[in-house]
Amino acid sequence: MHLSRYLRSGGALLASGFASVEAMAGEQTKSMRYNMTEGVTEISQSVYSLHQIILWICVIIGVIVFGAMFYSIFKHRKSKGVKPATFHESVKVEIAWTIVPIIILIGMAVPATSTLRKMEDTSDAELTIKVTGYQWKWRYEYIDYNGRKLDIDYFSNLGTSQRQIHNKEKKSENYLLEVDRPLYIPTGKKVRFLITANDVIHSWWVPAFSVKKDAIPGFINETWTKVDEPGTYRGQCAELCGKDHGFMPVVVKALDTKDFDGWLNTEQEKVAEAKRIEYEAYGRDWPLEELMTEGKKIYDAKCAVCHMPNGEGIPGAFPALKDSAVALGDISKHIDVVVYGVQGTAMQAFKDQLNDIETAAVVTYERNAWGNDTGDAVQPRTVRDHKQQATK
Repeated sequence: MHLSRYLRSGGALLASGFASVEAMAGEQTKSMRYNMTEGVTEISQSVYSLHQIILWICVIIGVIVFGAMFYSIFKHRKSKGVKPATFHESVKVEIAWTIVPIIILIGMAVPATSTLRKMEDTSDAELTIKVTGYQWKWRYEYIDYNGRKLDIDYFSNLGTSQRQIHNKEKKSENYLLEVDRPLYIPTGKKVRFLITANDVIHSWWVPAFSVKKDAIPGFINETWTKVDEPGTYRGQCAELCGKDHGFMPVVVKALDTKDFDGWLNTEQEKVAEAKRIEYEAYGRDWPLEELMTEGKKIYDAKCAVCHMPNGEGIPGAFPALKDSAVALGDISKHIDVVVYGVQGTAMQAFKDQLNDIETAAVVTYERNAWGNDTGDAVQPRTVRDHKQQATK
């Protein structure tokens, strides 16, 4: 039963992978189905022009080489009585087939080098964003904007529902290419990306920008873009990063400067409000019903993909939480597993992904859902105290 479910999911993922290339590129792909898309940035257009130059050079070389070969085969075939030549070498031919390739390579190298230099020049950026790959989501940290330090930090998760993935609902137009929180950037501004990873190697790829950069743990790569037209641009992780590699989309929304500034101010206010709410949360006792409601939302968004919505996990891959020793055992150990993960397993640390309220809620949910019924209402201050104790 589990094997058939994997095969159905794998088949759907493979089929959606081919369709996703068209969806990411947008309308351009429909008119350029068999060619590279031109993109929406100066760099992407330079890459497209370079591609066209190299393509036509290859076409011309192919026509000349294969034309000469087929002409020789036809014109000098044995049935016409042609006798093969007996010479062994020609200085002129040797010089020609050395000089001509050198000229061709130089002709290809000049525009390629110019484009590569522009792609790697991240200087004079007006907005800096740190992009961190996690299994299987992206984290966006806004560092500074025109010299102004920012405090915006959030995760971007797959927005496609599990019911669509398991063929229980009709698939949406942007199936596997939608997220709960896209990355917002301003138009007409140079945006620098600092790209790294928290666990394994990922690759941040947005075809319309001609941006594809590996995200490597412990190492920071740099790239940049400058989008002139507002719009929504989609991409994916382009590195085979694990079981749910195909469920790690990138969505970038380019806003005009005025709208982006408004979004930025709103987000800063949300950050301040979230900190105030979290601080106040430590001073009150949260009822079990409220924690369960919030915990289910978090579990469905972040945990159900591995441990399944019914808490039964995937045998041999991800353990069940229903009737498990963790969910029914010591609360401190349960918090520790969620906050710090389990080394050597696929259970990642959620300390950077969930605040104390969210951690308390999801632990409470796991201890009381699917018939576990411990009655435990884990409080945010309990999570905070656990973290403080662990760092001593």
